[in-house]
Amino acid sequence: MLTRRIAITAATILAALSSPTPSHAAEGPKERGGIHCTLYNCEVAVDVPGQAGGQAGGSTGGSGSSGGDDSTDKTVCKYKLADPQPRAGSLDWEGHKPGDGAVYEQICGWGDLNGNTIVRMVWLADPPAQETVTPAVLAQRAVDSMTLLGPDIASPRAAGKYTVGVPMWMWVNQSPTTYGPNTASASAGGITVSAAAEVSKIVWKMGDGVSVTCNGPGTAYTPSEGMAQSPTCGHVYSKTSAGAQNGKFPVTATSTWLIDWQGGGQVGQLTEVRQTNMQASVGEVQVVR
Repeated sequence: MLTRRIAITAATILAALSSPTPSHAAEGPKERGGIHCTLYNCEVAVDVPGQAGGQAGGSTGGSGSSGGDDSTDKTVCKYKLADPQPRAGSLDWEGHKPGDGAVYEQICGWGDLNGNTIVRMVWLADPPAQETVTPAVLAQRAVDSMTLLGPDIASPRAAGKYTVGVPMWMWVNQSPTTYGPNTASASAGGITVSAAAEVSKIVWKMGDGVSVTCNGPGTAYTPSEGMAQSPTCGHVYSKTSAGAQNGKFPVTATSTWLIDWQGGGQVGQLTEVRQTNMQASVGEVQVVR
C-alpha cells in the first residue's frame, strides 16, 4: 500500500481537527487522523490501493510500479531548482543549512484517470537525474504537434440521398491535417527529429455490412461520368437504409497515417489512426406502371 501526502484545504483541515485532542506547542508538528501539520503547512496521508513500497517523492525521480494496473501504479516526479533558494532556517531545508544540497520544487503525477498531481518543496543532497529524451520520444512529440485528424469526407454527403443499385463515388478533401503531407519537428537535449506524415489508406465501413479499402483520396464525381463506377473508391448499395436507425446507414471512414521520422542518428516509422463518422440515406426508385 503506497501512502501519498497531498496538500489539503483549510476547510478540510478544520474538519479533521474538530475532535478534541491533547494540546501541542504552537511551533511544533501536529498529528490528527493521518494529517501532519507544521507551522506553515499541512499534509494528509492517503492510502493508494494496489500500490506497495515507499512513499512517493524523496530524492529520486522517474517512474515505477509494483505490479497491478499500470494506469494506477505509475508515479512520475519532476524537479525544478527553487530560485531563489529558501532563507536559512526555513522548514524547506528539512534541518539542513544552505549550501548543503539544495531545495527543489517537486511535481509528482500519478498515471490514473483522475490526473492527480502534487507539488511541494523538497531538499535533495544531489541534483536529480534529468529526463532522458530519445529520438523516438521526440518523433512522437513532433507527430502530436501536427494535430492529425480523420478524413474530411466530401462524398457521400450527409445531406445527400442515394439510390440502391446506383454507384456511389467516395472521396475526401485533402489538407495537411486531414490527409497530408504534413511535416513537423521537435528538439531537446541537442537532438532534433523531423517527421513527415501522410494518409496511406482509408477504410470505409458503409453501414450495410460492407467495408471498402481505398488506397488514395478517391476520385471526385462529375456528371459526365453518368452511371459509371468510381475508378478508385466506390460502393453500390444493394438495400435501402429504411431499416437502419433514423433511416440512415452509419458510415465511418478510418484513415491510417504513416509517419517517417529521422534525427539523432536514427530513423523510424510511426502509425496513427483517425476516424470520421457520418450517415448515408439510401432509397430505391419506384417504377410506376
